[in-house]
Amino acid sequence: MSGYGLGVRAREQGHRLHVHDRLGSTNTEALESFRAGESGPLWVVAHRQEAGRGRRGNAWASEPGNLTASLLWPVDDVEPGRVPTLGFVAGVALSEALKAAGVSGVHLKWPNDVLASGAKLAGLLLEAEARPGGRRAVVMGFGVNVAVTPQGLPYPATCLRQMRYDTRAEDLFVHLTDTIVDAARLWDCGRGFERIRERWIADAAGIGARVSVRTGDTLVQGIFETIDGAGRLVVRSEDGTRRTVTAGEVHLGTAATAA
Repeated sequence: MSGYGLGVRAREQGHRLHVHDRLGSTNTEALESFRAGESGPLWVVAHRQEAGRGRRGNAWASEPGNLTASLLWPVDDVEPGRVPTLGFVAGVALSEALKAAGVSGVHLKWPNDVLASGAKLAGLLLEAEARPGGRRAVVMGFGVNVAVTPQGLPYPATCLRQMRYDTRAEDLFVHLTDTIVDAARLWDCGRGFERIRERWIADAAGIGARVSVRTGDTLVQGIFETIDGAGRLVVRSEDGTRRTVTAGEVHLGTAATAA
């Protein structure tokens, strides 16, 4: 038996689940399923992920006992410009799932991390795909350090066990499959992003504090003011001017000062 299962609301909405002992990447498996004709919503879970990846091609280590899951989500009816805001849907859903599992003190870091006491607890990865005939889908990848803290990373990391929670990956996953249904309903194909944005900001790390964002050779520093209606980071400089950032390497607090 896999030990993994879907929540009640996920089953009611027709979500399905494929569980694997090991995979190179759950995101890759979900994308390949879409290319083969799968439409979703389909969850792909692996007990061990051997070639996971994060944003900008970074490796994402996954040890047994941690949660590695991807959701193939159809976006045929979503305006292309609204599709990237699904990343905030994923963040809100994961934050709510952690709360439902009894975990407190976690915050969302723009654009795709979950932090606990400044250390990385989880990462998210969105990947989009289109098929001939106009079919489109997004894969939302979730990697949560539940039982094991990855070692040798260039940034602080933690896991739920290290935080003294006895939550199992299987239990957290059940919550996640339901909270993603709730968040997606609120998002409403992007039309309700403002409501998702409000939820995301309520759990955000670093709002009102110093932030530094590096994109290529460009460094933007100032106060993390908010995220705007397109999901961009809004940074207010010392002279009061505001800049919006679409993507980049983000440092908060004292790390922002040192960046």
